[in-house]
Amino acid sequence: MSTLDVARAELALAVLYLNKAEARDKICRAIQYGSKFLSNGEPGTAQNVDKSTSLARKVFRLFKFVNDLHGLISPNAPGTPLALILLGKSKNALLSTFLFLDQIVWLGRTGIYKNKERTELIGRISLFCWLGSSVCTTLVEIGELGRLSSSMKKLEKELKNTNKYKNEQYRNKLQNSNERSLALIKAAMDIVVAVGLLQLAPKKVTPRVTGAFGFITSLISCYQLLPSPQKAKTT
Repeated sequence: MSTLDVARAELALAVLYLNKAEARDKICRAIQYGSKFLSNGEPGTAQNVDKSTSLARKVFRLFKFVNDLHGLISPNAPGTPLALILLGKSKNALLSTFLFLDQIVWLGRTGIYKNKERTELIGRISLFCWLGSSVCTTLVEIGELGRLSSSMKKLEKELKNTNKYKNEQYRNKLQNSNERSLALIKAAMDIVVAVGLLQLAPKKVTPRVTGAFGFITSLISCYQLLPSPQKAKTT
């Protein structure tokens, strides 16, 4: 493959990635929380970037609550325990509520909706919904990782006389486990971000801590949205 072909392939990946509204939102999120980390809640350029980027991101999330509404009414995979189903549906309901209320907050911040006190109240309620959805996501990922671990151990016993890494089913389970582990880390860190935004523990979770955790989870989200080279080629 020539240098030009490599460049074309890399540009195709970049185009595919940046065409996603979700990817642009997460890039803006990284800028937002990076600015929050730098400002540490103090007035200045960094805080202005934090606030303006936060407002700009709300446009990317218009009508995004429909995605989780769809997830709420969609059937679950056969064999999923009832506890995980309930946690998953709770996550969908809370996240959908957060995204819906966030649109009202956007209307208030832009001046379309004039009641500032109610806008602030709705903003706090929406953040509590996000906190709840992050807790549910954390519990779901812990449960799913436990199920994966037991199925992988069972498969390892069946493949004890062979190289398990050559088995496609085992490799798929391992990849799924790695993805869920990353999702668990992100969800757990998002709980800290939500606590910081709500100022539930202002002495421990300062704006700088909130910014640091938010920046890291944004980078994780950006990584999770990266397209595979195979998908870029077919596109």
